[in-house]
Amino acid sequence: MHKTREISNRDLKRNITASIHTDVGCVRETNEDSVSHIIPRDEETLKRRGSLTVVADGMGGHASGEIASQMAVELIGEYYYADHENTPPDALVIAIERANADIYEAAISDERYYGMGTTVIAFAILEDAAYSAHVGDSRLYHLNGRQIELLTIDHSEVMEMVKQGILSMEEAANHEDKNVILQAMGTKPDVMVEISDALPVKLYDEFLLCSDGLCDMLSDQEIEKIWFEADDIHMACRDLINHAKINGGHDNVSVGIIRIEPEEIRRSGEGIRQTREVKAIA
Repeated sequence: MHKTREISNRDLKRNITASIHTDVGCVRETNEDSVSHIIPRDEETLKRRGSLTVVADGMGGHASGEIASQMAVELIGEYYYADHENTPPDALVIAIERANADIYEAAISDERYYGMGTTVIAFAILEDAAYSAHVGDSRLYHLNGRQIELLTIDHSEVMEMVKQGILSMEEAANHEDKNVILQAMGTKPDVMVEISDALPVKLYDEFLLCSDGLCDMLSDQEIEKIWFEADDIHMACRDLINHAKINGGHDNVSVGIIRIEPEEIRRSGEGIRQTREVKAIA
């Protein structure tokens, strides 16, 4: 199943368009990734908290990874928008910490879910800035012009070796332990959440969130080329997933792209929020 959500919303000064897709890939029997994109319907909440996009990559046997990732995307959104006291970055961290505690409690309360967990990348866009928070190796990229920049650092053994100068980025990408992560939601009662500084947001910026099912199958250079050459963000998501599957599709693949446009540009219609599911053609 290849699910697509194409959503457009006009805020006070800009049009934020999002396309978010998840695909089971070519090897796995089930899709343990979960994705969400939330745009508050009232202007006050939109101004206070902005939009929120989340990609989670679940792990655990007996489909428990799917439970963990689905809990993550739902609970993070719920807790983030319910927080009326903290700043957006603090609210995002607290939301992930609370969701982690809930997932951990579910895992230890039911033997079917024992050991389940999930990575997560969450991205909030407000009027004047954006913030990302992540746990594990799900990623956030930024496209400005024709170049992409990786904005997150994987919580993995190989990235620790890169930091220590033991491995280069190229060596890390091909290392046999590249998928061994050091942090995940739901595996412990507490989790270390990495939050970004305020990220500037400019017109025509694009941001890409993905699970490791994409970046394990495609190099950053391939992602950059496919992303830039696509006609729009919806086609970019589909092309990226298709190329990941052509290269093996060994894992579930999830991709979400957010684009900032002037308010007069309305690809999907002014004020419209749409959800569409598309089944992949085998």
